[in-house]
Amino acid sequence: MNSHSAPSVVYPLGRSRFLAWILSGLWCAGVLVAVLWFYVTRQVDWRTALVVGVLVGAAVAARSSWTRSPIGQLAWDGEAWRWESASYQTGIAGYELSVIADFQRSMLLRLENHAHARLWLWVEQSAMPQRWLDLRRAVYSPRKASVPAGQHDALHAEPLLAVAVSEPMPSVDVIPSKP
Repeated sequence: MNSHSAPSVVYPLGRSRFLAWILSGLWCAGVLVAVLWFYVTRQVDWRTALVVGVLVGAAVAARSSWTRSPIGQLAWDGEAWRWESASYQTGIAGYELSVIADFQRSMLLRLENHAHARLWLWVEQSAMPQRWLDLRRAVYSPRKASVPAGQHDALHAEPLLAVAVSEPMPSVDVIPSKP
């Protein structure tokens, strides 16, 4: 590891309390809108039953989604990301990590493998406060190129050629304008 790369870090991930608060807040906002709508209209009909059904369905979907959140460890070895969990052990490090949202004490990350399968991860400082800054450094550090040092100059010795992939454009006659 050189002085410019982020330190290796293994960070535990579990069910996010931050995500639970977001889902609960959105559901409560929906309940508040439904109560206000009922208060204004004072009607009990099929629409009221539909709204109650949608609210119950949203609560079940949010709870189910939160319960099935990935639990495991996110590992950075200085060059590549790995995902390890009880149900999925990986021996191949080769994930691309993207920061989708950063709330300083929690982050939403997208982990993508070479087959473009995505895993959405909520990471919280409270999971391991002593390693939080190490994780943030690793997440925001530039990824090293996988080209050996001797080949780096050979890659840039010749300019890249541009290739046209569409049909040639028909010529346009330019008619001079009269002043």
